[in-house]
Amino acid sequence: MTRLQALNPETTTGKTKELFNAVQSKLGIVPNMMRTMGNSDAVLEGYLNLSGALSKGKLNNRTGELIALAVAESNNCLYCTAAHTFIGENLLKTDLSVLEAARAGESADSKTKAILKLAKTLVSKNGQVNDEDVTTAKNAGITDGEIAEVVAHVALNILTNYFNNTANTEVDFPAVATL
Repeated sequence: MTRLQALNPETTTGKTKELFNAVQSKLGIVPNMMRTMGNSDAVLEGYLNLSGALSKGKLNNRTGELIALAVAESNNCLYCTAAHTFIGENLLKTDLSVLEAARAGESADSKTKAILKLAKTLVSKNGQVNDEDVTTAKNAGITDGEIAEVVAHVALNILTNYFNNTANTEVDFPAVATL
């Protein structure tokens, strides 16, 4: 049972209605997570703004989705695991085996694997990475700008994981079992 109400986009007004309209025009739907975030237009707008900014960053959208899956698995967020698996497989045309590997922090590509390892390390150490963690990432070819974006992707996904785990958001994507 959900703990926070998902708003009906048809009955919202003001800033929330504007944000829902923007999401609807971009995605064709307003997913339950965003409908629930709409209870606070500040939360929804902050999420959308950071997500939008990162989509224009140094890391491509596929890498962002892989980070999202690694973080969701670490935080046992069923909503985000389902949503990012769906997006990765259906919108980004990424093979399901690649998506499942990312959930475990693995990748056949060495740089992607290093990015996912850094993301998982950030989560497991609550952001308290050390010199060796950062040096390992840099030695794998991850630039300072990319490291900054990994941190931002992890933070964005911790926000959504914690939000959905708190709200117990109804999953409106095909369910995915935890690893």
